[in-house]
Amino acid sequence: MIAAAMPRALVIVDIQNDYFPGGAHPLHEPQAAAACARSVLERFRAEGAPVFHIQHIWDEPDAPFMRPGTEGVEIHPDVAPLAGEPLIHKDAPNAFLRTPLESRLRERDIDELVVCGMMTSMCVDATVRAAADLGFTVTLVHDACAAPSLSFGGVEVAAPAVHAAFLGALAMGYASVVDAASLS
Repeated sequence: MIAAAMPRALVIVDIQNDYFPGGAHPLHEPQAAAACARSVLERFRAEGAPVFHIQHIWDEPDAPFMRPGTEGVEIHPDVAPLAGEPLIHKDAPNAFLRTPLESRLRERDIDELVVCGMMTSMCVDATVRAAADLGFTVTLVHDACAAPSLSFGGVEVAAPAVHAAFLGALAMGYASVVDAASLS
């Protein structure tokens, strides 16, 4: 059972088809992350707790993924919104930037966010940091997130290391970081 210490909502960031095998930008083990996200989503739905789905749409002619009108931009079926669950479109990594997310949360007196999604190193990171800066208490479900491998300055960083580095940084002041099974 989800404890109701304060009003909270689940925010699912960008679990979209392009991040899965066959998509335009597959991440490391997205199926496992989506399965954990689905388990968290099912718990919130069972409790009648608010759920907000975030969908990145990259509407530029040279966008390499998340292009409008493609199968890749669609929310993955494992976590697809049900009728009545808000779907918020964004065009930047931060789900609060130029979107109604903050106002929709404030309208419902939400104080705490549980966040999961893709990519750990980009949109999840930006959204969690923004949420904390806006005064929300944030819990990040680490096994319900996925990351890519990255490269910088001739250094190749494997996806599990990228994931761990960003989670470690977020745990140092922006969010409580837990696994799906430990979420209370």
